[in-house]
Amino acid sequence: MSTATTTVPIQREPELLGQTVVVIGGSAGIGLETARRARAEGAKLILTGRDPERLQHAASEVEALSTAAFDATDPAPLERFFRDLPATIDHVMVTAGRPYYGRLLDMDFAQARSALDSHLLLMLQVARNSAHKVRPGGTLLFMGGTGGRRPGVGLAIASALTAALPALTANLAIELAPVRVNLIAAGFVDTQLSASFLGDELENRRNQLRATLPIRRVVGPADVAALAVHIMTNTALTGATYDVDGGQQFVAG
Repeated sequence: MSTATTTVPIQREPELLGQTVVVIGGSAGIGLETARRARAEGAKLILTGRDPERLQHAASEVEALSTAAFDATDPAPLERFFRDLPATIDHVMVTAGRPYYGRLLDMDFAQARSALDSHLLLMLQVARNSAHKVRPGGTLLFMGGTGGRRPGVGLAIASALTAALPALTANLAIELAPVRVNLIAAGFVDTQLSASFLGDELENRRNQLRATLPIRRVVGPADVAALAVHIMTNTALTGATYDVDGGQQFVAG
């Protein structure tokens, strides 16, 4: 006598069904991938970015409710964007901003100041302007990194931000409660931005990471997006920093 086993697929509702997610820096890379993931989980999307054409292309792909093209590090349009949002929103993710690497003696202080503005000050500006728009239990989610945890030549600005952003996240979580505030700390993520930094060395860097990372593969935007959506949906998470670097901080190079 044989017993047949029937596998019944587990049915569940999308985890962000009916919720509105704002992605600042949502036209490419991690931001766009997070928008895709959120849309697959039923979210309604509002995207911002600097490049209007690229932004419209991204918005069309994810069927965004609306878009706004502006430089997020400019306080005036950022404030106007949040002020003009039509209703309460559920989550805000910020992926805008570029890292800065440079030796002290060769440092371009204008670029270094811009890197600080586009992380620390942008984080504060978003928190202040969105505080009365995000519903209780909703999320403010920011991006940081793990690369600056190990001191090195040319990493002064990156290390300072790596240390500062988790502390700022924890303080904002207390001040803005019951809105939740969290930080994703990434290592190398295989995006167009990474490619623009590495140029012809991109494939060598990928191969190095495949050989040395404990996960034996390169971290991609989808890895970060999956974590971002989990943080949005898990309402017990606030004030914390979540690493997604494949173990990069634990190996040489």
